[in-house]
This record gives sequence, structure tokens and C-alpha cells, in this order.
Amino acid sequence: MRVAFYAPMKPPDHPVPSGDRRMAGLLMEALSLAGHEVELSSRLRSRDGTGDLLRQARLESLGAALGRRLLRRIETRPASERPAAWLTYHLYYKAPDWIGPAVCEALAIPYLVAEASVAAKRAGGPWDRGHRATLDALEQAAAVIAFNPADSECLPDPHRIRGLKPFLDPIPYRTAATERHRHRAALAARLGMDPEQPWLAAVAMMRPGDKLASYRLLARALNDLRETPWQLVVAGDGPARDQVTAAFAAIGGDRVRYAGEMTLRALPPLYAACDLLVWPAVNEAYGMALLEAQASGLPVVAGASGGVSEIVRHDVTGLLAAAGEADAFAAAVRGLLGDRARRRRMAAAALEVVGAEHGLAATARRLDAILAEAVAPA
Repeated sequence: MRVAFYAPMKPPDHPVPSGDRRMAGLLMEALSLAGHEVELSSRLRSRDGTGDLLRQARLESLGAALGRRLLRRIETRPASERPAAWLTYHLYYKAPDWIGPAVCEALAIPYLVAEASVAAKRAGGPWDRGHRATLDALEQAAAVIAFNPADSECLPDPHRIRGLKPFLDPIPYRTAATERHRHRAALAARLGMDPEQPWLAAVAMMRPGDKLASYRLLARALNDLRETPWQLVVAGDGPARDQVTAAFAAIGGDRVRYAGEMTLRALPPLYAACDLLVWPAVNEAYGMALLEAQASGLPVVAGASGGVSEIVRHDVTGLLAAAGEADAFAAAVRGLLGDRARRRRMAAAALEVVGAEHGLAATARRLDAILAEAVAPA
């Protein structure tokens, strides 16, 4: 079927990379793999990050005008070339959908949402307009696709929720894993690392808030492991860089190497070269880096917060430590550093689990089933 797609936060072809842009593109790719014709219906970015009431009113008005224009275009097509369903990705009070609900109502087609959240505390505040629009959109939705089971708790109608596991295209990561020795030698040469020691990896942007809290917790945990051989490579950059480097300064020596911000293409070789991904995941929704690492055959140690347990199988593909506890995290890392055979078993399991449950093929089948249910006659 033909599916209209819209990402109000950031369109999948936006020039600035981000997790939102990437997931929007992956959703479109999975829908196409399932045999659907996917059309990007709008590139309007509806996000207002400051609570500017005038900007929100302008965006609402612009969205309504773009919706009317889109309807006029669609109505000139033959019935066979019109969308049979609409999917909006990432809906919340700062980035409401001012287009999809009205278009779907006019065309009498199902409206679906992937990854939505509701914050009741925004009612009556500076984002009240977006909050109410999000509630209205969810009320109209035939299905709300949730990547993180924890999100379901804040959504108004649990009967409309359809689970979808976080996913990616595993091929680049699996391919890199077959050339581990080459990638390890290249990284050793680039960063001056000792290939005889176990290598830990941390991959995350350096920004204030939960990311910085995760880096600081990681530094505290690794500071307790100074008697154990390891080196850490950090891939990431951002406005909190100075605070991150200050957190690791207490460890001393040549234990930590900074690779800077890396492109998606550069990450698979990094994962393949390392022995263990370590990330405390403070208030993490689920953590794409954790999934990427496992797709590369890299076991992980992560904090058990948010939806992390949905993508890391404890004692199978990695270890989950109690959220926010540096001592527990250090103990988990110590246990895997001292057991190479266990790491290898986890690496093999991670490759298998990601390929079977978190790849594009599995996602395409699940999305196809959700769409079929939504468009089926009542």
C-alpha cells in the first residue's frame, strides 16, 4: 500500500544528522522493505523548544495550510495512487503534528504514530497548544507504535499501543566484525592504544543532562578498576566536552583516548575493534549505541534504565547493572574483563539476537502487520 510519512521533529533527509533523522529514515526503509510505497508528505519542522506562543501559532497555521495544499494534490490522483495510511514519527508536545490528523480525516484513512509521549505537566503551560494537539492526534490514532515499553505508561489508550523493538540495518556492523583485526590495528595506530589490553568503548554525545551524568558515572566506576588492565576509547563530542574530560582526569595515565565525534560509517569499525561497550545509560530511552555494539558482536555493560532491558539481554548479550549505581557497574565491567570466554559467548549471542529480532527484516514484518490491522475493515 501507499503510506504517507511525516517526521515533525526532523525530516529523514535533513542535512544535520541526529537520532531522529536516522530513525525516520530507517522507518521509511523498513516500510519499503515490507513492500509499501512510502512518500514523505511534508518537511515542516514543528518543534518549538522555547515555549514561544507566537511561534507555535504560526506553525499551527502553516501546518494547516500545508495540509490543505497536500490534500489538493492527493485529490488530483487516481484512487490507486492515494495513500491508504499515514504514519507520523516522534510526536510530543514540543513537536506536534499539525498536518496528518486533518489530512487523514479528510481522506478517511487510518492515522498511525510511532514513538509518542505525553507529559501531563505541560497542560496549561507555555506548550499547552502542542500538548493538546498531541492528545487529539493520539485520540485519532488507529495505532501508536512504541519502541520503549516505558512510554506506554504515559499514553492515554493502552489498547492502541503496538510494540516494535528498536532496530537498525545490521549489515554494516556485521561486516565490520569480520575484519576485527584490521580495524583494531588501525585504531591502535590512530589513537596510540595497546592492542594487548582489553578495549572498552563509550559512544555518546557530550551534552549536559543525562549524557553528562552517564559519563560521570562511568568515570567513577572505571576509577575503581584502575588495578585492572583496560583502555577506554570515547567516541563523541559536544558542549559538555570539558566536563567529560574533567570527569575522567582523575583516572590518570593513558587509560582514556578521545576519538571525537564519528560518522555512522565510522562507528562499525570502532565497535569491531573493541572488546566491550560500557554505558551507564542514565535515563536512556533504549540507547542506539547499545544496539549498534551488539550488531557488531560487541558485548555491553549498561545501566538498567528505561527500555535498555529491551535490547540488552542480561547475562546473554551483556550485563545490566542497577541504574545509577557506580559500584554495581564497576563490578559488572570487572566480571567481563576477567572472563574472555564469557565475552565471546555474549558476542556470538549478540550477533544472533540483533539479526533475528532487531534487523530491518523483522521490523518490516512487524510494521506490515500493524498497517494491515489498521487498514482492515472494522
